[in-house]
Amino acid sequence: MAGMQHGMDGGSVPKGMKAAANPKFPVGSEVVLTADHMPGMKDAKAKVVGVYATNTYAVNYTPTTGGAPVKDHKWVVQQELKGAGAGRLADGTQVTLATDHMPGMDGAKATIAGSTTEPVYAVDYDMNGMTMKNHKWVVQDEMKAASS
Repeated sequence: MAGMQHGMDGGSVPKGMKAAANPKFPVGSEVVLTADHMPGMKDAKAKVVGVYATNTYAVNYTPTTGGAPVKDHKWVVQQELKGAGAGRLADGTQVTLATDHMPGMDGAKATIAGSTTEPVYAVDYDMNGMTMKNHKWVVQDEMKAASS
């Protein structure tokens, strides 16, 4: 659950991201998050603000700012890896991160710990009295439909 340093606004998505065709939760959908990437996330109500088709990775890395290694950070997308090309990378592949989800990520050397090709989402949600805007990323299996 290393993610407590995420900013409240996730910013724009990387260049080259393609919208997912026929996602389970289209943009505007109200969902409940089942992921616990950070405290207060699990069971939070969220609104889908973007859904994309790409390769999505869990990574292990040591922050460029120092500190303890981060294990199984979920998630970074293909477009957030320097020189990754278009093909899905195998577990164990060494990569360089090109994103700043958390301090010390941009430029950090990382190892692919796992991956998925399921749709990946940007969501807005309320957590511990704060609104997280355009939070990146949650994969489709980490959310469920909100009950009406």
